Amino acid sequence: MAPIDPHSFTDSTHPLTTHISLSLYFDFSTSTIISSALLTLCAPHTGDLLLDTRSLTVKSVIDPINNTPLPFCLSTDVDPIKGQPLTVSLTNNSKILITFVTSPSSSALQWLTPPQTFNKKFPFVYTQCQSIHARSIFPCQDTPTSRVRYNAKLNIPHQLSAVMSARHVERRAPLAGGDSCFACDDSLWCAEGRVVEEFTMEQPIPPYLFAFAVGEIAYREVGPRTKVFAEAVPAVLDAAAKEFAGTEDMIRVGEKLFGDYDWERFDLLVLPPSFPYGGMENPRMVFLTPTVIKGDASGAQVVAHELAHSWTGNLITNKTNDHFWLNEGFTTYAERRIVEAVQGEDIAALNIGIGWKGLVDEMERFKDNMEFTKLLTNQEGIDPDDVYSQVPYEKGFQFLWRIERQIGRAAFDEFLKKYIAAFKFQSIDTFTFLDFLKSNIPGIEKEIDLKIWTEGTGIPSDAMEPVSNIYTKIVSLANEFKQGRMPSEEEVANWHGQEWELYLENLPKSVEASQVTGLDCRYRLSESKDYEVKVAFLQLAIASRCSEYYNIVEKTLKEVGRMKYLRPLYTALVQGNVKKEEEKIFAQRVFSEARETYHPIAQGVVESILSKHL
Repeated sequence: MAPIDPHSFTDSTHPLTTHISLSLYFDFSTSTIISSALLTLCAPHTGDLLLDTRSLTVKSVIDPINNTPLPFCLSTDVDPIKGQPLTVSLTNNSKILITFVTSPSSSALQWLTPPQTFNKKFPFVYTQCQSIHARSIFPCQDTPTSRVRYNAKLNIPHQLSAVMSARHVERRAPLAGGDSCFACDDSLWCAEGRVVEEFTMEQPIPPYLFAFAVGEIAYREVGPRTKVFAEAVPAVLDAAAKEFAGTEDMIRVGEKLFGDYDWERFDLLVLPPSFPYGGMENPRMVFLTPTVIKGDASGAQVVAHELAHSWTGNLITNKTNDHFWLNEGFTTYAERRIVEAVQGEDIAALNIGIGWKGLVDEMERFKDNMEFTKLLTNQEGIDPDDVYSQVPYEKGFQFLWRIERQIGRAAFDEFLKKYIAAFKFQSIDTFTFLDFLKSNIPGIEKEIDLKIWTEGTGIPSDAMEPVSNIYTKIVSLANEFKQGRMPSEEEVANWHGQEWELYLENLPKSVEASQVTGLDCRYRLSESKDYEVKVAFLQLAIASRCSEYYNIVEKTLKEVGRMKYLRPLYTALVQGNVKKEEEKIFAQRVFSEARETYHPIAQGVVESILSKHL
């Protein structure tokens, strides 16, 4: 056996799947999906075929050509990272039909009860498949090396609607006589009060980009290619539509920089507050946290990042998570080019500055395991969710920015377009990129040490902080705070969330409690509607042992599930000082009370933090 990915059981000698047809019956009463998956392989295969699964109950595996059972074995050994391999014995088969049921504990799914939704009337369920969670929804070769087309029939209660990272075909009544494709009996599939939403994805995507949401969902039109979807709450929909009104302008800038937008639609879904990421670049239907709705259009920068993935990440994909920087470094670079064109150089410089500080902080986080400060990592035996960090984003950005400075922007823009055109709808590794770089920019390896950048630890000496007056001024004011000087109201008069975030991120890790309360007294940072600002301030308050803010810390940890906020707040509470018993007890209590409101991925991350420090 020769695995092609440290996070998958997929064997390099086995044919890859090219198409999957899914029939999914949503049972909200048990938080399960009763399902079938018809897998089409790129070539007929004789022998064992290994598929990834996690927490699935496999009922049958059938040869769909003659409806005869195929021998299969679901391993009883559960790998804590990869799950359980499903082994199917084939004899010159190119199609297999699997019937199965998901588990209520599926790591990709969060089932929300009506009280956990805005309107509190109907349940809601959504997916998060990156990095390796598609296997907890359906058996598959769950590696980005595999790219599949798919179609899906979602059988749901008629009061609800569904969205997917795919083209919507129709909403219709369930049909008897084969519509369910063996997922369940017609008596269940065609029961009163059920509808089928049908979707198709005609372009090959890696499994981690499979996505759906089912609930009481409505939308607003914000552009010729964009609708904003959310729970059917007018205030949420209106705020989202206002925040993302400039989306079409960003798409046009992206096309100018990187070539045609190949996915037809660029719709946005604002999810409930438990969504664990800022955004997820699911093609045609980007998933977003409601925390990006800030009221000043700055949340559109997260949209710019997810839009940039339409070229780097979705069109060209990292072959495995060891090469994750190919997705995120390129996308962070592309995002900042879009932001610079739409919102100006100063805003882009603030972005780079916040990213630079984040990169420096990650060096401290990984000081005992510098492997994960490399761009090209070795994640054998490592859960990618545990080592998720800013390194592939910000060090990857710095590497590409370094190349741009070396050859000039015009030449680099030409190179980027050529790179995207050469590898679109392919999954590649770091070495493929470096070979392409060297062949298209002859001599680049003599000017930039490509090996140090991709395989070296830490921050290379030719990385660079941004150069801008506003960035320099804010960092200077943060340094003055160490001497006890607070910025004047005149100095911060034009600051928005990003300026405050940069300022707070550059303050010393621990200051006098009186300075923290003084800063908050003047500027009410603990009450900020911008979570980036609020969480940066609360980290400072925790580090300075300002326990009067712990009620706000608790409220924040209970109202949002975005890991960008959970990770630093829980870490600040439990890390370091042995005298932090009170904070550790507090963190455990808050997590025990908030746990069920978090997505399973976020639950795992917080549990990992607490187990490391308690």
